[in-house]
Amino acid sequence: MSDIIVKPSQLNGRVTAPPSKSDVHRAIICAALSRGVCEIAPVSLSNDIKATIGCIRSLGASAQLNGDVLTVDGSDIFKKKTASLDCGESGSTLRFFVPIAAAGGVETEFIGHGSLVSRPIGLFADILPKANVECETSGTLPLKIKGKLKSGTFEVPGNISSQFITGLLFALPLIDGDSKIVLTTPLQSVGYINMTITCMKKFGVEIEKTDYGWFVKGNQKYTPRNYQTDGDWSQAAFFLAAGAISGDITVGGVDINSTQGDKEIVSLLKKFGADIEIGDNSVRVKKSDMKAIDIDARQIPDLVPILSVIAALASGTTTIHSAERLRIKESDRLKTTANMLKSIGGKVEEKPDGLVILGSEGFKSGTVDGSNDHRIVMSASVAALACEGDVKITDKESINKSFPNYFEEYKRLGGVFDV
Repeated sequence: MSDIIVKPSQLNGRVTAPPSKSDVHRAIICAALSRGVCEIAPVSLSNDIKATIGCIRSLGASAQLNGDVLTVDGSDIFKKKTASLDCGESGSTLRFFVPIAAAGGVETEFIGHGSLVSRPIGLFADILPKANVECETSGTLPLKIKGKLKSGTFEVPGNISSQFITGLLFALPLIDGDSKIVLTTPLQSVGYINMTITCMKKFGVEIEKTDYGWFVKGNQKYTPRNYQTDGDWSQAAFFLAAGAISGDITVGGVDINSTQGDKEIVSLLKKFGADIEIGDNSVRVKKSDMKAIDIDARQIPDLVPILSVIAALASGTTTIHSAERLRIKESDRLKTTANMLKSIGGKVEEKPDGLVILGSEGFKSGTVDGSNDHRIVMSASVAALACEGDVKITDKESINKSFPNYFEEYKRLGGVFDV
C-alpha cells in the first residue's frame, strides 16, 4: 500500500456524508431476502459493500449498480445448494451471512482476507450446531457450514460484536417456528441492533424486543420495496472533528434522529466544548477551545480513534473506557490509536479497556503506521491538521474499506497532501 504525506492546513466548507455503510449492508440483505426487485440509493461502493454484494450474488441473487442506485433482484436467492462466500475484510458481511446461509440450507464455505481471517467467529460454532447446523472451524476463518437452521433459543453474550446478533435477526424470521435470542450479558452497540430492526421493519419483518433479548416469529416474509439509505455518522465524525480542531465545517446528509449509534459524536463534541450548530439534515462545527471529558465507549466503539484525536487537543485528561472490543477490529484499535498519537507527540496511556489521554496544544510531525485500518488512517489525517510539520501515514488504501473518496473530499475542503 502507498503512503500519504499530510501537511498542516485548515479545512473549511461543506461536505455531504457518504451513504451509511451499516445501513447499506442491511438494505442489500433485506432486499435480497425479499425475493423481489428493489432499488437502494444512494449506494457507495466501498470494499465492504462490494463484499456484501458478492455474497448475495453467490447465494443466487443479482445486483446491478447504475450511478448511485443499486438494483437488487432476490428472485433466485437460496436456489443454489452449495456456495463459497468471499467476505473480503468485512466482519459485518461474514457475521451477517453465516446464519443467513444456514437459514437457506445452503452448504457454504466462508473465506476472507487481511485481518478478517483472525477475527473470532467461534460463537457460531457454539450455538449453530444446537440448531441443526454443522460448523467446521478452528474459531476463525475458514468456516464451513452444512445443514438447515432450525428455530429455538439462541443464547448470545451482549458484550461481543452486535454483528452476531444481527445475523441471527436476519435469518430467524425465514425459518419454521418461533425463536428467542437471549442475552447472557448486557448489550453493547445497541445502535447497530436498532438499525437492523428498523431496516427489517421497512421490509415487512417484525422483531419483538423483550426483557431477555428478542422474540422472533418464524415464517415471515421480507417484502420488496425501494429504500433510501442514511448518511453515515461514522464517516461524518472525521469531518466534524476536523471542524472542531481546525476550521469551520458543515456536514450535510445526516439525520439527527437516525438510529445510528455514532450520531453520538454530536453530543460528545458538545461535551468537549465544540461550537456546534444543528440544522436540517446538517451539523456545523467551528474551531473552539475544548476541555477533557470522560467517555464510555460501549455503544460507540468506532468513534474511539477520532475521539482520541480530539481528546489529545483538549485541555486536561480524557479517559476512554469500556472499549476492550476494539482489540479485535481491523487492528487492535486501542494499541494502534495509542501508537498513532504517540508517533506525533501525543501523551497517551493504554489501558486494558481504554485509553487515558493528556491534552496539549498541538502535535509534532512524524510517521503514523496506518495498520491497514481505515479509521486509524482517517483519524491520523485529521490529527495532521494540528501538527507543526508533515505527517507521513502508511496504508492509505485502507480507506477503500469504508470511504473511498475520503481524501478527495479532504482536499476539496482545503487539505494538503502528497501521495
